[in-house]
Amino acid sequence: MHKQPNIIFLMTDQQRWDCIGQFNRHIHTPTLDKLAESGIVYNQAVCQAPMCVPSRNSMMFGYYPSQIGVRTNYGGLADESKLPSEPLPELLRRAGYQTAGFGKTHWNHAGTQEVPSSRGFEIRAVGLARDSGHYEDGAVMMGDSHPERLLAYHEETKDYGGGEENANGYIGATSRIPMNHHRDGWVAEQCLDFIEHGLDPSRPLFLYLSFLKPHAGFNVPDEFERLYRLEDIPDTPQPPWSEEENTHLAASDAVNASSREAYLAKKRVWQAMSPLERRRTTLRYWANCSWLDHYFGLVLTKLEQQGALANSLIVFVSDHGEMLGERQFRFTKYCLYESSVRVPMILSGTYVPADRWGTIDERPAELVDLIPTLAKAAGLPANPMLPGLDLFGEEQRGGSFCEFHGKGVTAPHSSPAYMWRTKAWKLILYVEGAVGSALTRVRDTKGEMYSLTDDPNEWINLYDEEAYAQVREQMKTELLMHLAIVWAKGPNFYDKQGTNALRPGGD
Repeated sequence: MHKQPNIIFLMTDQQRWDCIGQFNRHIHTPTLDKLAESGIVYNQAVCQAPMCVPSRNSMMFGYYPSQIGVRTNYGGLADESKLPSEPLPELLRRAGYQTAGFGKTHWNHAGTQEVPSSRGFEIRAVGLARDSGHYEDGAVMMGDSHPERLLAYHEETKDYGGGEENANGYIGATSRIPMNHHRDGWVAEQCLDFIEHGLDPSRPLFLYLSFLKPHAGFNVPDEFERLYRLEDIPDTPQPPWSEEENTHLAASDAVNASSREAYLAKKRVWQAMSPLERRRTTLRYWANCSWLDHYFGLVLTKLEQQGALANSLIVFVSDHGEMLGERQFRFTKYCLYESSVRVPMILSGTYVPADRWGTIDERPAELVDLIPTLAKAAGLPANPMLPGLDLFGEEQRGGSFCEFHGKGVTAPHSSPAYMWRTKAWKLILYVEGAVGSALTRVRDTKGEMYSLTDDPNEWINLYDEEAYAQVREQMKTELLMHLAIVWAKGPNFYDKQGTNALRPGGD
């Protein structure tokens, strides 16, 4: 048995925090439920940006999006000589791990490099075409090995729009193609084959398995759709107002007309539906979650058969959530509300102390906490410049942070919106308009504050209510000082004694 645990990193794309059996009695996720029984569920975990690229870059480099400059889905770190830190796969490769990555990373660096780096992955498989912008050096691409399967998938989803996120993508359909002709099915096959034939018994294993769903489109295999009945699906509650006003989301809509029109196009479709028809979208989203849970089960079973779980730390997370029709039929993410920023997070396996199995940890966890946690498990020294904390440690921050810079597609970046969250309260600060001219408008800073205890849907903004002024000012102070401390440490810190000044007891 290796002293270093095998690290099994399981990830989905756009899975809500409440879409595991632990928090939703309707959801069929037996594999994740089993992980929760033999591990810790962090039920207050949040992402650092409510969209794929900045969230994933933040998680894999260990810094906040505003620190590394990747703030929207159109960002990315292109120069390998100027990375802010070693990404997680490279950290673990350097620690002696065999590193194998299957599925989505979304570094967003492929279009700027002739041979895009795999950033530490020795074995790599990506369920997309070589010209998709997601190729990495040495990767096996689905478009090369099974072009007919990828073509069948694209044919089935051809009317789903960009990112498969138009109304058709969210309505979805019962898939008519075999599961392994889906991109995630192909990725699962590649991963299972590697476990069967490619493990290096002389080294500990870092296995990264990251699926593209439950992100839309919702073309779901029939056997998983049949796990659910429309009659059992609850309706999505809607607020008592028809238009978003005086919120960071309304401010973002005002900057980006195309983003707002994409929202309105779906809203018109959903308003014309019956309540039962609307439930079909929720059903298919949940079915996607169950489908991926099935693949996780196959992979963990295969790892167990190979003896790879005898000394292991298993991680399950998603990169952000999904609004799924809340707030007057909002879909996707791109906001700082609970369903978008909270993520499922489970740490499981034999590395977890047995007396903590089956427990819930309510600390304000963040995705940036994963690198410090996994680096320590791998025997690496802590990087004191990173904002993350060891999820097994005693040290805890007072709240959790997320940032939003707008959708960033065809418009300038929005002025930043910053969230500070505790279990009971959420504060959001924002300035209207684009970031380019925002310096002249800081006196017009606006805010939202919600009691998550009394108003979990975040419909009642208490920011300007005098009765809650003390809570508001305390939250603002905590947010300010949290960011001041984080930005003071990294990603660049130069001192005569290196980073010793940032370490406990350093002089």
